[in-house]
Amino acid sequence: MVSQRDTGEVAEKIAERHLLKLGYKILDKNWYYGHYELDIVARDGNELVIVEVKSRTGLCYEHPSEAVTDAKIRRIVNAADAYIIEKDLDLETRFDVITIIFSNQSFELEHFKDAYYPTI
Repeated sequence: MVSQRDTGEVAEKIAERHLLKLGYKILDKNWYYGHYELDIVARDGNELVIVEVKSRTGLCYEHPSEAVTDAKIRRIVNAADAYIIEKDLDLETRFDVITIIFSNQSFELEHFKDAYYPTI
């Protein structure tokens, strides 16, 4: 049986390939700020894009996007703020979510641009 961690790693590689096909430049993967993690940090033109990748095997549970809770968003935004300060970036920032549902030997990928907006 494949572990949840392995499934997540495969999903992140699929998401990365998807973004590269779209012309994004990958700046960082699995970037940590304390206990907070940014799955993928990319650049799309003049925008910094923070990408959260969520995956599931089958649809036994909720859609993967439902795992992006308000608390998770706060952690991502805090980590993104730290990333921007550390890298001294001055770019518009967008928060995307990529979901991947594995089924048998295939998968379904959905890319939600501007999935949420950070609150002040």
